[in-house]
Amino acid sequence: MDDPVEIRSDWDEPEELHVLLNKIREQRPNSDLHKIRLAYFLAEQAHSGQVRQSGTPYIHHPLSVAEIVVDLGMDDESIISALLHDVFEDVPEFRSKLESTFSPAIVALVEGVTKLSNQSNIQLSERQRAAAETQRSTETLRKMLLAMARDFRVMVIKLADRLHNMSTIEYLPAEKRTRIANETLDIYAPLAARLGIWQIKWQLEDLSFKVLHPEEFEEVSELVQKSRKERENELNTAILTIKDRFEKKGIPLIDVKGRPKHLYSIFTKMVKQGLKFEEIYDLLALRIIMPDVSNCYLALGLVHEIWIPIPGLFYDYIARPKPNGYQSLHTKVVGSGGQPLEVQIRTEQMHRVAEYGIAAHWTYKEGSESKKDTDRLRNLREQLFGWSSDAQESSDFLRTLSTDFFSEQVFVFTPKGDVIDLPKDSSPVDFAFRVHSALGLTLVGCKLNGIMVPLNTVLKNGDVVELITKSNATPSLDWLEFTKSAHTRSKLRGYFRKLNRDEHSIRGKAALERELALNKLDPKMYLGEDNLQKVAGLIDNVENGQDLLAKVGSGLLSVQSVIQKLRGIVPHAVPLDPIRLSRTKEGKLSLSISGQSDVLAVRARCCNPIPGDEVVGYVTRGRGIMIHRKVCPNAQSYQVHEPERLMPYTWPADENLYRVDLKIIAVNRQGLLMDVSTIFGESHTNVSAAKVKTMPNQTAEIEVSIDVTDTIQLSQVMTKISNFSDVISILRLFGRTAK
Repeated sequence: MDDPVEIRSDWDEPEELHVLLNKIREQRPNSDLHKIRLAYFLAEQAHSGQVRQSGTPYIHHPLSVAEIVVDLGMDDESIISALLHDVFEDVPEFRSKLESTFSPAIVALVEGVTKLSNQSNIQLSERQRAAAETQRSTETLRKMLLAMARDFRVMVIKLADRLHNMSTIEYLPAEKRTRIANETLDIYAPLAARLGIWQIKWQLEDLSFKVLHPEEFEEVSELVQKSRKERENELNTAILTIKDRFEKKGIPLIDVKGRPKHLYSIFTKMVKQGLKFEEIYDLLALRIIMPDVSNCYLALGLVHEIWIPIPGLFYDYIARPKPNGYQSLHTKVVGSGGQPLEVQIRTEQMHRVAEYGIAAHWTYKEGSESKKDTDRLRNLREQLFGWSSDAQESSDFLRTLSTDFFSEQVFVFTPKGDVIDLPKDSSPVDFAFRVHSALGLTLVGCKLNGIMVPLNTVLKNGDVVELITKSNATPSLDWLEFTKSAHTRSKLRGYFRKLNRDEHSIRGKAALERELALNKLDPKMYLGEDNLQKVAGLIDNVENGQDLLAKVGSGLLSVQSVIQKLRGIVPHAVPLDPIRLSRTKEGKLSLSISGQSDVLAVRARCCNPIPGDEVVGYVTRGRGIMIHRKVCPNAQSYQVHEPERLMPYTWPADENLYRVDLKIIAVNRQGLLMDVSTIFGESHTNVSAAKVKTMPNQTAEIEVSIDVTDTIQLSQVMTKISNFSDVISILRLFGRTAK
């Protein structure tokens, strides 16, 4: 590790840094300004000679990000990390300098914000390169969110980074501008909203709006500007009325001011509701800041004395805060001009939380959060870790975030008054799994606001949800038809996959017992738990004996390979005398038996064996040897009625392709077949036929025929498909019977 970095005695502090340090000194008198200067000095060294697309020195970017972080009121470690946030990505060799100079917490913050490296491959096609870039971006986001779950300052720094990049986006090529603006609008602006950092959220939305819809942006800007004077006059009249009435009543008032409606929110309202600008009546809003909570309620009463409240449009977020900690009284009244006027009433601390969200909660003292903040953010941390573990593929993870994290939310309550946030149109089933998976798995009924309702009832804001469970209850596959949360659907899929796994275990054990009996071996001697566990330890991706049986039952592991390993473990095992297949010049299967060659062999169509399968040869009358899988019902019938015609042998891979039929049962959704086909394509596996059947319980059956060389390739393909989160089960077929 390098020696700690020290500032050179001849180094001149730039004016921009001097201004930033003065601001920090005013806001945080106890800040370690030397460490912050040291961070800037190191960042300046790391980015020496680098320039941005605008032509300005690169160091201006981390300095600007640090200024945003300071404006959010963050701590010294956040400011230092903001100055250094691009060092690992742009200048990896500076890592050891940073590690030797700053605390592990700062190193972890910088690492959390650092994007994953782009592994370029010139052999990739344009489409493959785009897909790789999308996957890299998604995995980078997953990495940042997991780092954020450990320390939320990671995402505050990342949002500040994105805000400054968006403010200088005009210097980038058009295609890149569009991609970054879309990503900002779809991911980072909703993320800022979820964390309650509205100051950043609305700026990201308006900046993205300007890039993606420039004509509409200009149109809305002009409309707002034209009506600005009129609205300002109305707001000023309302503000004077408030101040005058409060003064006469002797109610203390800290501040009252107008709240502008942002351009993107006006645009979305026009688009979603099909309104003209003149038809949007809630452009006027007042924000009243009071000294304490009791005065907030006094202010509410006074506002309702001055103007007529509009029924059903009052919300008390002080008594029942939002999950991100937001507190305020909201009411809508008919203003003096006859237009609706929105009024928000809150304390100074509530206002800071409303503007800066999670950044306002951050009360780092000696490197730890306050207990209040820890309690408030615990659920969000658990969600982030849960989503990452639920989603195995990048596409699954992004879909989960879009559904559960970035979508419109509904806020409901437990009987104890705890707030639970869920995706819009969620059901009591989503609520149950959001609280705890055990509740979802044993759910039988629900009371909504004290009244029994069906489990597919759509929850609304303010509902009080009481769950009814039974210890012996089990989920229904029909729940997949109406559940909205990706987390809930993942848990349900996992449950039904486990059910299939248990069925596969039974099938696998039966197949092993049959094979052992055919070889005159006692299954009880071979299939004990200890023996299965030992074999499981010899096979990749097999955790235990039950897993071993399940993989045999589903066709992911061959019966013969497991039997051979069992015979190697159990003493006195007698090896089989194999007869091997060879290939003639004409490309037909042939057998070599006891010195004879070119014995005609035919692959049985009833079970479609492939190299690597446990196979048996049936000596036909005049048609040579018919090769069957040992699990084939026809082969088992021959074993009972014509055992003298059966010949055991092994069939190694021969570089030829053989057709195999699979049945995939998955959660039905748009794009499912495309996603499954992509996995086959990535595995370089040809799909010769495919048929999809939609089932009434929100599942789909996909029957595909693929070409593989042997059971090893087949197992690899089936494993990749089974790991896809929407897949409930995958089976190898022969004839019309699933193995």
